[in-house]
Amino acid sequence: MFLFLSKLLPIFLYPLGLASLLMVVALIQWWRRSRWVPIPISLALVLLLVTSNSFVANRLVQELEWQHIPKTELPTAQAIVILGGVTRSVAKPRSEVDLREQGDRILSGAQLYRQGKAPLVIASGGRIAWRSGGAPESADMAEILKFMGVPESAILQDSESLNTYENAVNVKQILDERGISSVLLVTSAMHMPRALKVFQRQGIEAIPAPTDFLVSELELREPSISSQATILSLLPSADQLDKTTRVIKEYIGIVVYRVRGWL
Repeated sequence: MFLFLSKLLPIFLYPLGLASLLMVVALIQWWRRSRWVPIPISLALVLLLVTSNSFVANRLVQELEWQHIPKTELPTAQAIVILGGVTRSVAKPRSEVDLREQGDRILSGAQLYRQGKAPLVIASGGRIAWRSGGAPESADMAEILKFMGVPESAILQDSESLNTYENAVNVKQILDERGISSVLLVTSAMHMPRALKVFQRQGIEAIPAPTDFLVSELELREPSISSQATILSLLPSADQLDKTTRVIKEYIGIVVYRVRGWL
């Protein structure tokens, strides 16, 4: 039930969900012939305009993503842990596993292995049955890792985890069984602040190896390059709205995890 509610309830705090609620309120007020109808409509419009322009979205993303940028070359560790949420199951018309936006996690983990940063790679991620289903994501990740040159003997799987907390708990068990203490933690840069604290709370010596950066210096400079870029940056964009939504999702996750004592 917690898993379902954790997916459902935040929807109404995200910009699109909240704007939809405001429009429902406006419809109810219109049906009642209330003179306050313009208020929820105006609030919904302002909310969408503010959260879907690149000035706001990129700065919000930067605050999360740039917290754990390695200042020096990453050290070696005993294992590389790659968190799931990166693939789509094989299902018609897909003939093989697809990578999501977060697929950089697998690419980065494989690259770290090939650089000799650790002798083992742990693919951590299950699959929620009522959300697409299919084989455990760790199995899909393992197949891609092997395709990228990581030998099967070097790949371990956690196929049960359905959220970041379970990632840490299940990986901790795998590490304890093999006497491993230090790992390179690979996940999206935006997800790293929460993930790192959860892993450290489990007593894991986790070294952040963030990837999948949505905002770089190029994106931050773009609005000031020309007047055309400035205008386009102020206009609503579905991509920027998605960025803002993902930031809000992470902050909600941080709050919920702190309340539950997972951070």
